[in-house]
Amino acid sequence: MTRLIEWPADHWLDLLGWAGSALLIVSLLQARVLRFRVLNLVAGLMLVAFNALIGVWPMVAMNLATSTINVYFINRLLRDRHDGQVFRVLAVKSDDAYLAHVLSVHSADVQRYQPDFVWDGVPQEDRRPFLILRGDETVGVVIIRVEADVAHVELDYVTRRFRDFSPGEFVWRESGLLRALGIRRVVTSPNMLNPYYSRVGFEREGTSYVLAVQPA
Repeated sequence: MTRLIEWPADHWLDLLGWAGSALLIVSLLQARVLRFRVLNLVAGLMLVAFNALIGVWPMVAMNLATSTINVYFINRLLRDRHDGQVFRVLAVKSDDAYLAHVLSVHSADVQRYQPDFVWDGVPQEDRRPFLILRGDETVGVVIIRVEADVAHVELDYVTRRFRDFSPGEFVWRESGLLRALGIRRVVTSPNMLNPYYSRVGFEREGTSYVLAVQPA
């Protein structure tokens, strides 16, 4: 019977220390704010255990402190992710200069997640763009094209920092906003990658998701 390689205890301890340090570095490379916090927390806890086992108590204290800070911010991020008081929806015109700037800055990332989206910046009455804001930071863009009482989603984009969230949901949750535009039905693009719509009330229909806007 083949026996597993038996490493001395200090080898496993070294492995724990190296793994925690490596994960700490990986966490610092994350653009997504929630993913950064989670990975940094796991790395910190690993380093708490490592430093406690070798008796380096100042490092234990430091990593406990950073882990506590991460727990606080993770809890806050999870609490705020569906809070309409934290994220705001701002309707803008299709020829808005700031909208054009945001789409230009994130054009490569937009094409990665929604390759069928094309933006010409030409004013169109049937286009309704919305900026999703968290404080003074733009975290997402939603653009719909309205035909009669149906809204077709041309773009539903989230910036990398908030990719663990779905701020576009605040457009769909603001049913009064949609009703004011005469919208009774929302249909998503079939080519969108990693859609989140089933979590916010949409139903799958073929290759798209559909939301029935509730009457007042």
